[in-house]
Amino acid sequence: MRDLLAYLALGGGLGLGAALQPGPFQAFLVSRTLLFGWRRTLPVCLAPLLSDLPAALLALLVLGQLGATAQHVLRACGGLLLVCLAARGAQQSEPGESTTPGRAAPRSIAEAALVNLLNPNPYIAWALVLGPALVSAWSHGLGCAAAFLGSFYATMLGANAALVLLVGTARFLDARWQHRLVLASSGLLGALGFVLLAAGVLGIASGVMPR
Repeated sequence: MRDLLAYLALGGGLGLGAALQPGPFQAFLVSRTLLFGWRRTLPVCLAPLLSDLPAALLALLVLGQLGATAQHVLRACGGLLLVCLAARGAQQSEPGESTTPGRAAPRSIAEAALVNLLNPNPYIAWALVLGPALVSAWSHGLGCAAAFLGSFYATMLGANAALVLLVGTARFLDARWQHRLVLASSGLLGALGFVLLAAGVLGIASGVMPR
């Protein structure tokens, strides 16, 4: 029982840290919430359940064997994707531009999954933190491993949902402030994308392993 509670606490702490750490996925949630509202964005919080499995497997089995160039290419691709998403978000926020409600949520879920798949952070987290913790939990039994994963994802998804609900209150602001907030969130998303893209390109040129 003590081991079970320990892994519940560990998973919850890591999940909360992952949700509170500013990154591409959090910026994406803010941007989508301001564009489409919290109701259509809440399902997007489930995107890590779609993207983390291949990220975890790749990190545990393959990523550690990749060279520096391959890792930098992955980072650059993720940055380019974020820049494209930011540009489209800013365009959709223009007065007179309308979105298609019926298609917004599915497209956002797919985009959010791509953001995670092309973001180096989940791979690094699984390779250096989550993977070893899961292996340790598994050594104490299936219950501990399930408690660790369940606590991690329940906390992370819950915190992301809380972020969406909080940002969703901005929908009650007038159109001008909504437009400004969408531009600000798109700018943040684009800035993160440029950072990743620049780091990837510079890393490819230098051949140094990513940090």
